[in-house]
Amino acid sequence: MRELLDSRIRLAVGLIILVFISGVVGFHFLYDYSWIDALYMTIITVSTVGYGEVQPMGPYGKIFTSIFIISGLFIFGFGFSVITEYILNKNNIGNLRRNKMKKRIDSFNDHVIVCGYGQNGKEAVQKLIDYRKDFVIIDENEEVFHGFENDNLNYIVGNATEDEVLMLAGIERASTLICALPRDADNLFIVLSARQLKKSLKIISRATEENSYKKLKLAGADNVIMPDRIGGSHMASLVVVPDLVEFLDNLSVSGRHDSINVEQIPFSKVCSDGVEKTIAETDIRKNTGCSIIGYKSPTGNYVVNPEPSLKLEKESKLIMIGRPEQIDTLKKYYSV
Repeated sequence: MRELLDSRIRLAVGLIILVFISGVVGFHFLYDYSWIDALYMTIITVSTVGYGEVQPMGPYGKIFTSIFIISGLFIFGFGFSVITEYILNKNNIGNLRRNKMKKRIDSFNDHVIVCGYGQNGKEAVQKLIDYRKDFVIIDENEEVFHGFENDNLNYIVGNATEDEVLMLAGIERASTLICALPRDADNLFIVLSARQLKKSLKIISRATEENSYKKLKLAGADNVIMPDRIGGSHMASLVVVPDLVEFLDNLSVSGRHDSINVEQIPFSKVCSDGVEKTIAETDIRKNTGCSIIGYKSPTGNYVVNPEPSLKLEKESKLIMIGRPEQIDTLKKYYSV
């Protein structure tokens, strides 16, 4: 909508300028008016104020003036309507869009708040979109949101270090907060504020410096990610165990049904009746074709390649692997 209005406003301004140039040049060369008189005639003609001519016109002059008046009226009418629409839409559409987003945000529960829409923030948002997870982006730079007009992305222009902004994002109803700002000090401040606003909130933060890791954990972050360390480790692994790394890279957890290979499933879905069972008793492999490669206990401990005799505890989770169609079957079978 905005691009259409911008193109129309450029067209309207261009036509108005063309009308003025045509009038001035026409009156000057066709009727030997001075440049000042030609400009004066152009203005009083297109404005239809009714003043008399600078000097009497012949038949050809009257024809030119008549055509000029008619074309000027149409072009100025078009230009006025476009400019008026542009001014109204610039204010009203923005307000309507913000009100619409606010209503959506106010209706969210268990959503994700992403603080910072830089490179890491964009990657996090794309993953959330793939998984169809509700989210709200917070960034104080309004320019990063240009082009969102036609998307159903929800964002707030503001400083995420302020409690009021976090409240506008619905932090009291959110399930997770992702701190993806470039400065560790800002992320630390957000973690401290968010943990005070909601004790049960899951907080994930990025960090750049090594000494920021412990500070963010002490401040209340559940997970601290260091992108630079992950990138360096990944490159080194490509040297040491390249085939293994390439295989792991091909395991997609993007959330798209046509490519996903890994999924997690909670105890409440596997044992919907609430009765604890062993892995063998669940028949997951038989029902879906997926294999269990990991088990997370309620205390947070992981078991790689668990035995069939392992009993699933309440609040535990299983990590599954399979082909895309098998993962799709898993989601449908257990309503994940």
